Amino acid sequence: MKIRVGVIFGGESVEHEVSVISAVQAMHKMDTEKYEIVPIYITKDRKWRTGEILKDIETYQDMDLLKRYTKEVVLLEKMGRFVLQEKLGMWKKEVKEIDIAFPIVHGTNVEDGVLQGYLTMIGIPFVGVDVYAAVVGQDKVFMKDIFVANGISVPKYIWFYDTEYDDDKEKVLKDIEKKLSYPVIVKPATLGSSVGIHVAENREKLVEAIEDAVSYDKKIIVEEVVANLREVNISVLGNVDTKKLSVIEEVLSEHAILTYEDKYVGSSKTKGAGKVAFPKKSKGMASASRMIPAKIDKKVEEKVREMALLAAKALGSSGVVRIDFLIDDAKKEVYINEVNSIPGSLSFYLWEPCGKDYTDLLDEMINLGIKDYKKRSAKTHSFDTNILKGFSELGGVKGRKFGKLK
Repeated sequence: MKIRVGVIFGGESVEHEVSVISAVQAMHKMDTEKYEIVPIYITKDRKWRTGEILKDIETYQDMDLLKRYTKEVVLLEKMGRFVLQEKLGMWKKEVKEIDIAFPIVHGTNVEDGVLQGYLTMIGIPFVGVDVYAAVVGQDKVFMKDIFVANGISVPKYIWFYDTEYDDDKEKVLKDIEKKLSYPVIVKPATLGSSVGIHVAENREKLVEAIEDAVSYDKKIIVEEVVANLREVNISVLGNVDTKKLSVIEEVLSEHAILTYEDKYVGSSKTKGAGKVAFPKKSKGMASASRMIPAKIDKKVEEKVREMALLAAKALGSSGVVRIDFLIDDAKKEVYINEVNSIPGSLSFYLWEPCGKDYTDLLDEMINLGIKDYKKRSAKTHSFDTNILKGFSELGGVKGRKFGKLK
């Protein structure tokens, strides 16, 4: 029998469309001899829908058509089975059963541990990072604090909440200027895809950048710009037991920082990497202009690879992650920027030069998800205790008053 894979994507996130592109790409490349693919689309208003039409990217241009040919469902556990159940008022009709979930989601409320927490709670096997790695992987402040604690170099940074800025704008600005030198980069701490990110060369630009960032997030991080900057990325495949490294890419941009357009609406000027046929101009992160492999100093390359393994271990990553680095090309110094726990396009283009095509990559990710599930299931999650026996003195719920707790 085929393994039934529920591919979950979309969600209430500014990266919703990027998730749709990544998921449709992946569904087109999964081995249909091994897997029955069940698309599970989370709309922007948090409704879960399923239907074969969701495998076609054109579907998402007509939401009325999408609703007409899909069913609104909930995912739940029924006596050890994991079913998609249609919402029909009093009636409860099963639509599909799945064996393993494959989240291909990006951003707030989906990639950040919220979805992983739900999947863990109902007990279904799933592909990719667990709750803890997902939370840390979405929060740039948590992430950098963990990197620093593990001796991994990061650019100088400072962070604050939007309420701190609202309460005392001048203090926040002075704290930034005391610790960091211009130019600086301002980022919403828990978003991705370069949304709300700006470079500021002076206080006026800094204020503009912060005020845009707080419109997206309550938590803001400001970092010192790395001089003589080159940006490179590498992907890590595996879990806490074993890890493999992809080739290193250099992502090219005409801007001071990589923009949303650079990443997802680029011209796909890729040297040395294969392409996935996809019925739309944007191919997710595969659309960015890049050099594969990156032409960097051998010692710098070794440092990137060493730091990537350390970072993946520190965060407890699983499945495929992409780790982004900043290089001071003059000093040959390497800084980690961030880990993407579910990267755009699942970074398939970094594995093709290693001889691993997208279909093989997806297969290995699913196998890792199964192994992680078996390992979690083997752990002790409860223990015998008589702690409730002593509470009989408080009285029962029916017909008696509770005693006073002192």
